[in-house]
Amino acid sequence: MMSNLFTFILVLQALVAAVMIGVILMQKSEGGGLGVGGSPAGLLSARGAADFMTRATTILATAFVALSILLAAMASVGRSGSTIDTSLSKAAQTSGAAPTSSLTGPAQPAQAPAGATPAAPAGDDPLAAAAAAAASTEAAPAPAPAPSAKK
Repeated sequence: MMSNLFTFILVLQALVAAVMIGVILMQKSEGGGLGVGGSPAGLLSARGAADFMTRATTILATAFVALSILLAAMASVGRSGSTIDTSLSKAAQTSGAAPTSSLTGPAQPAQAPAGATPAAPAGDDPLAAAAAAAASTEAAPAPAPAPSAKK
């Protein structure tokens, strides 16, 4: 129900904006309005058109602002409180690694012996497995390919 009303008001605001743009563009810069001929006291005289266009612009601008405020209020009421995921914050990482300073760079891990397998990743860190795999490839470099024999 709230979604249908929100959509209706949103479409109404778009229509008000389009009409307001049209009314503003039809006005002359010196306030002449439509400038269509007619009786001097009529609605479409230069003076009457200017007054009509000014009033129409004021009414449409007020309606646009009111609809904007109404849509903002409806959008904020419709939202429930969201929780912030803190799994990647520095306080949540309690893997025991030494803190790094931006001036000194990251701490260098101790090198494992040549045949040792890296320790299992600790905690809920999703990147720990990738870091362990990278550390194992650094510890044991790939053997160099044998030179091919030329005939």
